[in-house]
Amino acid sequence: MAFMEKPASNKLFLDDTVPLTAVIEASQSLQSHTEYIIRIQRGVSMENSWQIVRRYSDFDLLNNSLQISGLSLPLPPKKLIGNMDREFIAERQKGLQNYLNVITSNHILSNHETVKKFLDPNNYSANYTEIALQQVSMFFRSEPKFEVVEPLKDIGWRLRKRYFLMKCKNQPKEYLVLSWADLGPDKYLQDKDFQCAIKLLQSWSHPNIYRVTFATASELSALIIRPFNEKGTLKDLIYKAKPKDPFLKKYCNPRKIQGLELQQIKTFGRQILEVLKFLQDRGFPYGHLHASNVMLEGETCRLMDLENSLLGLPSFYRSYFSQFRKINTLESIDVHCFGHLLYEMTYGRPPDSVPVDQFPPAPSLSVVSVLESILSCEACKSGMPSVSQLLQTPLFSDVTLMNTEKPQFKIPSKLKEALKTAKECMEKRLAEEQKLIYQHRRLTRAQSHHGSEEEKKKRKILARKKSKRTNYDSGEEQSIKCNNSNNSAGSGTSSPLTSPSSPTPPSTTGNSTFQIPAPPPPPPPPAAPLLPPSKDVPTESAPISVNGTDRGALLSSIKNFRKGALKKAETNDHSAPRTS
Repeated sequence: MAFMEKPASNKLFLDDTVPLTAVIEASQSLQSHTEYIIRIQRGVSMENSWQIVRRYSDFDLLNNSLQISGLSLPLPPKKLIGNMDREFIAERQKGLQNYLNVITSNHILSNHETVKKFLDPNNYSANYTEIALQQVSMFFRSEPKFEVVEPLKDIGWRLRKRYFLMKCKNQPKEYLVLSWADLGPDKYLQDKDFQCAIKLLQSWSHPNIYRVTFATASELSALIIRPFNEKGTLKDLIYKAKPKDPFLKKYCNPRKIQGLELQQIKTFGRQILEVLKFLQDRGFPYGHLHASNVMLEGETCRLMDLENSLLGLPSFYRSYFSQFRKINTLESIDVHCFGHLLYEMTYGRPPDSVPVDQFPPAPSLSVVSVLESILSCEACKSGMPSVSQLLQTPLFSDVTLMNTEKPQFKIPSKLKEALKTAKECMEKRLAEEQKLIYQHRRLTRAQSHHGSEEEKKKRKILARKKSKRTNYDSGEEQSIKCNNSNNSAGSGTSSPLTSPSSPTPPSTTGNSTFQIPAPPPPPPPPAAPLLPPSKDVPTESAPISVNGTDRGALLSSIKNFRKGALKKAETNDHSAPRTS
């Protein structure tokens, strides 16, 4: 049953989990206030960025809407006098930048609707509550047996998902929860397969899957009705929270941080791993495990929101596992999400960052061992263990489950193939995103390394060495050129490399007759003082060469010269005038 009109074919679904970063580029003072020009970027691509202009009053309104979280956010205080001074504006800009950094780095705050609208008003200007009410009202026209009791405002973290407390007219004492959600960027099922899968939700049953009372979908969104549980989810148990309270109030800043008992960790963990294995064995993609998607009924955990993967919604922990290229399948995503959940059950709060360098003391070393195999730096880089391997660890292998309910989970073969294709498309999009993040990280690391003070010093030293080497080489080249010009043969007026009594080499130009030079004088006595070293006269005792020939060899050839050995030259005189 479709309860909405067919959408335009060119509709693009935005991934709301892609982090937004904000940098204040400049400020401009007007007559009575100051405006801050902020550069916003989605993800790692510089092309996907834009500018917004915000006043201090806009920051103040944002901060007021986030006060429900109970966090102490570092918004700079107001100032009535002197708030237009240049130094004050510069100092306030630094404070506002720090405020933006805190908000965008907080996993829960950064996904809140007011923050998204503040940073990206073009994509988040719609009133999602009003849209949901319109679609739910259209649904009730054909299903009059349900009625709305009250809207459950902001109980979830998704801004495109809204909840309503319901009841059935035939059973007025039993409360239900209706969730309405828009489609997401990973919706790859064809409409026919999508409708079939949504209708199957209410027929599936498993001892560790929370049952669905009613499910329907259109080409744009889906509507799911489930029983309302007053005790809430596993996350409500960990944080001692009330299920109807807003998400920010319940989980952002818990008053008391306390993990679960070891036996609860073992039992709940084993139940969740069993249902994950059950879904993986049947080829059903999940990837949406977190503590708010685990409903508690006594000591039994029941998984919720199986429809998220059918709708193509991004995972709560996507911004974490998209950083690691080894977490590239929905099976490994399930395990990574289980690591977050196990950490939260153990320590009563989520990890500050992932990967985790050091784990606090836990109720058992076996808990730390499992956490290290999933959330440590080595695990995130080398890959996740399988669900079957986790079930065989000492932490979960000795847990006995008492299940009396027989699973009913039939998937037609044609739908199985469609789910397999959709799963491959989801993993392909994740791999492409991880590749971009990896390339950006390498580029950023190279730029940071190149711009470090140590690298700047190294480059200065290398530049000095290169300059000295260049100067030395040019001086040496100049000296060689000078020596070659001084040693060249011919009728030059000076021969610096020869002694004053050395004979001048004969000219070989033309047919001139050679004159036998006088024999060289005897060498000076050993006691004679050496000439002082000069720039032009060498001081070494090595043989002096002229035009590449040793001096001794030159003198020997002059001494052995014989005029009769010369060939007679024959000339043809063509100087007489020609007559024709």
